[in-house]
Amino acid sequence: MAGILVPLAWSGTTWAQDAINLRMTTWSANEAHLAMLNEIAAGFKETHPNVTVTFEPLPFESYTTTLTTQIAGGNPPDLAWILEATAADFVNSGALAPLTDAFTKTEGYDMADVTQQATALWTKDGQLYAYPFSTSPFALFVNNDVIKAAGAKTPAELIAADQWTWDNAFTTASTVGKSGKTGLVLRDFKYQVWQNMASIWDAWGATPWSADGKTCTFADPAMVDAMTAIHKAIFTDKAMPGPGEDIDFFAGDTAMTITQISRASLLPKENAFDWDLVPLPKGPAGDYAVVGQAGVGAFAAGKNAETAVAFLAYMTNPANSQKLAQFFPPARASLLNSTTLAATNKLLSADQIENVVIKGIATGKVLPGHTNFAQIQQTVRAGLDALWVPDADVPAVLKSVCDSVTPMLAM
Repeated sequence: MAGILVPLAWSGTTWAQDAINLRMTTWSANEAHLAMLNEIAAGFKETHPNVTVTFEPLPFESYTTTLTTQIAGGNPPDLAWILEATAADFVNSGALAPLTDAFTKTEGYDMADVTQQATALWTKDGQLYAYPFSTSPFALFVNNDVIKAAGAKTPAELIAADQWTWDNAFTTASTVGKSGKTGLVLRDFKYQVWQNMASIWDAWGATPWSADGKTCTFADPAMVDAMTAIHKAIFTDKAMPGPGEDIDFFAGDTAMTITQISRASLLPKENAFDWDLVPLPKGPAGDYAVVGQAGVGAFAAGKNAETAVAFLAYMTNPANSQKLAQFFPPARASLLNSTTLAATNKLLSADQIENVVIKGIATGKVLPGHTNFAQIQQTVRAGLDALWVPDADVPAVLKSVCDSVTPMLAM
């Protein structure tokens, strides 16, 4: 019958739209995150009763590999979270459905409120291909109880004295480490996700490659200095746990952890310890900030692509963006103020929101990414393995990394 756009099915008493099941992959299995996402999905179902959205958490360490395996195997999700490191691959591949026109035509969406700074990584030729639902600054969560018990200075004390530097942060972490507790954990690093070290090496002005992505800079003096400081913190000063040690700050026995503020949901629900949230310390290159971005896109080849885009427009509209903001710092300018964020982030103080969240988003540099990042990531990780021994020759290891990765940067 001409004019009928949606397949109908006979229920026995009425005609109904065929059921549509959308699947979205995420790398978070956090109960609070999933509860919020399911609440948003339930709201979409009120106006789209035939649509069910399910969320499939995948392990963070293997997330992109698992996702690309699903795609290659002909079983892609309808929507997926995407790491900033692989943004170029997904945006340039043609795998993602364009979003700009659909979002613009969605009543009340207000595309002008979504900042160009947030969308730059996810845009090609003026078209948005994934929505940056999280622009999350890296910061340090602090356990003041552990630090004070070791007789070390807390970050708050160092900040008050204008002494919050990496030298002093490592000294505090070392004091705690030598007391039998863990000093400083770089969360999700695990000696594999090396790009997370940007939250430290950026303090030295170091980068893995040039701005145009064509020249390896791992062996440059700034990176050698930064990696030497990290190596010393691990193997000489006992400020950071070594390879094979998997320690969770949020269990309560660690002084500090570098992670994104979206991890605040992991803090104990009771006042198990006196915690703080502070900006990254000053380094030789001065004050700096680093952000991790996560986008969410709909796959163009999916049989329900149009519905997936419609759900994505609903998920990221002004009202739902405010819900997301309780865990994931938003891309909407109207939400980037201490009053709005304080209303949705009950755990964080106004000072923490202003000095860590808002300032971090405004000034932060995004974690490194590159086309063909999966292969580059593995090559660099393998090359850095030689660094994680006590007697490593730091400059030689970093030169070897450049020798291995340089041909890939030219592709």
